[in-house]
Amino acid sequence: MRLRAAALVKLPAALAGFAVPVVLLVIWQLVAATGLFSASQLPPPADVVTALGGLLRHGELWSHLRASVSRVLFGYLAGAAVALALGSLVGLSVTARRLLAPTVAALRTVPSLAWVPLLLLWFGIDETPKLLLVAVGAFFPVYTTTASALSHVDAKLLEVGRAYGRRGAALLTTVMLPAAGPELVNGLRLGLANAWLFLVAAELIASSRGLGFLLIDSQNTGRTDVMLLAIVLLALLGKLSDSALGVLEHWMVRRRG
Repeated sequence: MRLRAAALVKLPAALAGFAVPVVLLVIWQLVAATGLFSASQLPPPADVVTALGGLLRHGELWSHLRASVSRVLFGYLAGAAVALALGSLVGLSVTARRLLAPTVAALRTVPSLAWVPLLLLWFGIDETPKLLLVAVGAFFPVYTTTASALSHVDAKLLEVGRAYGRRGAALLTTVMLPAAGPELVNGLRLGLANAWLFLVAAELIASSRGLGFLLIDSQNTGRTDVMLLAIVLLALLGKLSDSALGVLEHWMVRRRG
C-alpha cells in the first residue's frame, strides 16, 4: 500500500514534465492557424504528422534513424572512452595536469564546424569523419567533468586509500572513481547531449542518410514539415538517451547516500 501511494504521488510530478511540450504544441497550432506565417514557413502540427506517415510508408525514416543513432552510439562511446582515460590521468597526476590541461582547454574552444574541413582532408567523405566529429563533441564535456571531479576527491578518502597500500591505478579504480561516480555520470550525460549536437554538423559531410541530412535536404526541397519533424525526432532521441543515463545517475546518488 505504501509503495502504491508513493507511485501515485510521483505520477503528477512525472506528468508535469509534459505540460510545457503540450503548451508549445497548442501555441504552434494557434500561430499556424492565424496565418501569421505561410504554410511553407510554419506548417501546422497535423502536416508534420502527415510527413511522418509518408516517411514511414516509404521506409525512409528507419534508414535515417539507424544512421543517426549508430553514428551517435559509436562516436559517443569512442569519445567518452578516450575522455575518461585522459581525464583520469589528468585528475590523478599533477604532472599530467600541468602538461595536458592547457592544451585540451584551448582545443575545447574550437567550434565544431572548424573540424569539418580537416577531417574531410584526412579521412575523405566516408563514415570515419562523421564518427570522429561526434567523438570530438562527446570528448570535451566528459574529459572536463572527469578531470575536475577526480582532482576534487576528498583528501581524507585518498589518505585512507594510501594507508591501505593503494597507489596509481589501484587508487584510481578503488577510491577515486567510486567517490566521483555521480559527477562522472553527469559528465557522460553532458557528453551525450553534445554528441547529438555534433551529429548534425557531422551529417553535413557528404551524407545521404541521417536526421542531419534530412534537415538539410528538407531545406533544399522546401519541405518545412519534414524539417520540423527532424528537429522533433532529434529532441526526442536526445531526451530518451539522456533519461537512460539519468536513471543511472539517480541510482548512483541513492547508493552513495
